[in-house]
Amino acid sequence: MYKTTVSLKLWVFLTLALTCLLGNVLKADDPAVIFEGKDGPGKGRHIVFVVGDDEYRSEDSMPMLAKILAVHHGFKCTVLFSINKETGEIDPGAQDNIPGLQALKKADLMVMFTRFRELPDKQMKYIIDYTNSGKPIVGFRTATHAFYYRKNMDSPYAKYSFRNKDFKGGWGRQVLGETWAGHYGGHQRESTRGFVAKGMQDHPIVKGCEDIWGESDVYTITTLTGDSKPLIMGAVLEGMKPDDKPNTKKPPVPVAWIKTYTGDTGKTCRVFTTTMGHSFDFFSEGFRRLCVNGCYWALKMEDKIPAKSKVDLIGEYKPNQIGMDGYKKGLKPSDHKIK
Repeated sequence: MYKTTVSLKLWVFLTLALTCLLGNVLKADDPAVIFEGKDGPGKGRHIVFVVGDDEYRSEDSMPMLAKILAVHHGFKCTVLFSINKETGEIDPGAQDNIPGLQALKKADLMVMFTRFRELPDKQMKYIIDYTNSGKPIVGFRTATHAFYYRKNMDSPYAKYSFRNKDFKGGWGRQVLGETWAGHYGGHQRESTRGFVAKGMQDHPIVKGCEDIWGESDVYTITTLTGDSKPLIMGAVLEGMKPDDKPNTKKPPVPVAWIKTYTGDTGKTCRVFTTTMGHSFDFFSEGFRRLCVNGCYWALKMEDKIPAKSKVDLIGEYKPNQIGMDGYKKGLKPSDHKIK
C-alpha cells in the first residue's frame, strides 16, 4: 500500500512536471509576442503588427514600438513575424510564412511592415479580409511593396503583388497610396530630415513631432493615390548625419501621409503611411512620436493625442544595422517579451 501511494505521488509529480515543461516549450514556440496594454487611452483596443521585412530590421523595431504603445498608452499589441518553418525562429527571409494571422480577426488596427512576401492563400486571406473590413491600417517603409508573387501566380491574391498592372501597383499603391518606385535619396549615403508639410501644422498626428531625422534614404514618390494628403516632407541630406546639408538638387517629397481606402466590401478605413523605417530611424524621438500619433489617428482617437505623446523606450533598443541576412539569429517571438 505504501509503495503504491509513493508510486502514485511520483507519477502525479512527473506528470505535472512534464505538463509544465511542455507548456513552457509551447509558449516559447508561440508565433506571436503579446504585450498586454497597461493603463492609458488605448486600453481595450488591440493592435496587430504584421512583420516580415528582410532588410530594414523591422523584427527589431516593431516589437519596440509595440512595447511603447502597450506600456505608455494602454493598447494590447500582438506582434507576428516571418517564421522559419523548421526551427520556429524569427527569419525575415522566410517570405512564405507569417503564422498567427488569425489574430487580425479581432484586431482594431493592423500595422504592416512587410517586404516581398508571398504567403499561402490561407494566411493571405486574413490580411485581405482585414484590408476590406473598413478597419484602419498603418504602413511602414517596405509595406509599399508588401507582396511579390513569383510562384503562385494562380492565387486569387496575386493581384496584390507590387507590380501588378491590373490592380495597379498592388496592395501598396492601392491601399497605402504608393508602390515601390526606387530610391530617391542615395541608399546609405543620404539620410532624411523630416519636416511638417505646408498647411498641416495643426494636424493631430504631427503634435510634438520636432526633430525628425533618420538614416532612411528618401523613397521615390511618383504620385500618391486617391485622397492622400502629405503630412511630413522628406529633405534629402548630403550625408548620414543629422546636421548634414540638404541636397538642393533633390526637392523634398512626402515621407508620411494620410488617406482613406475603400475595400471590396465598400467599407472605408483610415490609412497612415510612412516610407521611413530604417531600424535606426526609431532612435529619433520625433519619429517615434509620429508613429504613435499615427496609430491614434488611424483609430479615430485623435482627440486623445496629447501635446507630446510619451515615447520613452521600454528597456534596451539595440537593433542590428540594416542589410540582407543581417538579423539576429536564433531568436523566437518570446525573446521579445518585456523583461
